[in-house]
Amino acid sequence: MVVDDSAVVRQVISGALAKERSIEVLAAVADPIFAMQRMRSKWPDVIVLDVEMPRMDGITFLRKIMSERPTPVVICSTLTAAGAETTMQALAAGAVTIVTKPKIGVRNFLLDASADLVEAVKVASRANLRNLRPTAPVERAAPSTAALKETTERVVALGTSTGGTQALELVLAALPRSSPGIVVVQHMPEKFTAAFSERLDDLCEIEVKEAQDNDRVLPGRALIAPGGKQMTLKRSGAQYYVEVRSAPPVNRHCPSVDVLFRSVAKCAGKNALGIIMTGMGHDGARGLLEMREAGAQTVAQDEASCVVFGMPKEAIKLGGAEKILPLQAISAEISLYGSRNP
Repeated sequence: MVVDDSAVVRQVISGALAKERSIEVLAAVADPIFAMQRMRSKWPDVIVLDVEMPRMDGITFLRKIMSERPTPVVICSTLTAAGAETTMQALAAGAVTIVTKPKIGVRNFLLDASADLVEAVKVASRANLRNLRPTAPVERAAPSTAALKETTERVVALGTSTGGTQALELVLAALPRSSPGIVVVQHMPEKFTAAFSERLDDLCEIEVKEAQDNDRVLPGRALIAPGGKQMTLKRSGAQYYVEVRSAPPVNRHCPSVDVLFRSVAKCAGKNALGIIMTGMGHDGARGLLEMREAGAQTVAQDEASCVVFGMPKEAIKLGGAEKILPLQAISAEISLYGSRNP
């Protein structure tokens, strides 16, 4: 079911999805009130949902669905900084993923992005619904009394995609300020990573920020790669920092987990912990293997706790994962890694 107040968007999305033989469009309606009326007679397997609509906004509708009958939802949202914060709320409420649309040129954009939209709907249909429910509040670790160090020789590299916004929230919110420095790639469009980072920073004891070029990697800080840019780890003496550059997509992603992991393997080697979490595709699998071959400790999230067991599955298949852990155990693994003697 497609729910969007724009007739043009409804027409284009419905047309793109209807061309795929494995997808049937039950209905395309202008707002959640119409959607709920139609859903009384037939409930969809996946909902493509706009956020800003009259009568009832997409967030309220999404929360209602997830509390009554959890259903995979793909958010189709305008690519604006203002809309990004609202979209973050949708992901926190249990949406599977985002497909962006611009304010102008929507028809041409959606026609160009139809393959991504079809793929998003297919992935959503296979998502593990148990892991889509809104994340429960995480009990924070007690603030550390130890002063933060000026440098760190240890780095934790995290890579994730579909389902990763909730997974990262659970992991990072449980970490103390004494945690080792963290670099993160979450597949997400530009303009959304800033709002995502701000949301995490409000929830977490550690500092979370959207990475800027030359930002230092420090204990108690997580740097999120900005959407639309590639982020790599660099080293100057005993200090790590990130380089953020405009660069082509790798594995169709910008930022790419493989790009980050390979740079961590090169610059940090055995002084790193690599973690690959929920997401579709194979981005990060080879990079995690390179990290392990360089002497790093490596972890893949297990299938039972993933929303989509794609990226971890590929990493495990390649032999890149030294350990396979449930999502709930990853924070403790990071803390344990940070507490070990070099």
